[in-house]
Amino acid sequence: MRFRWTWIAVSMLSLGFMASTASAQGSSTEEGKRKVKVKTSPVYPEIARRMSVAGKVKIEVIITPDGKVRSTRVVGGHPLLVQVCQDAVKEWKFFPGPEETVQTVEFDFRTN
Repeated sequence: MRFRWTWIAVSMLSLGFMASTASAQGSSTEEGKRKVKVKTSPVYPEIARRMSVAGKVKIEVIITPDGKVRSTRVVGGHPLLVQVCQDAVKEWKFFPGPEETVQTVEFDFRTN
């Protein structure tokens, strides 16, 4: 049993380290759209890091008038990177606006 807990602890520490060294290098939204108030960055998946998967992920986001993300839709990107980006964007908060808006968010993953 001790081995399992040690293995889990080491795995969690290495994931934290990898997240700090290999992660999404940036995200951008379309110009002239709602500005982001609170932004959560996606964590580079361990399997994607091991496979040296890099590239861009584009996600279409529907934002409610109060600035919450109502839904997301994947526009493009590697399947190993898409889910972490969707999870991160769902936690974003935008500044309030007069109506519901749709915009595209792009994440750029690079290997170090």
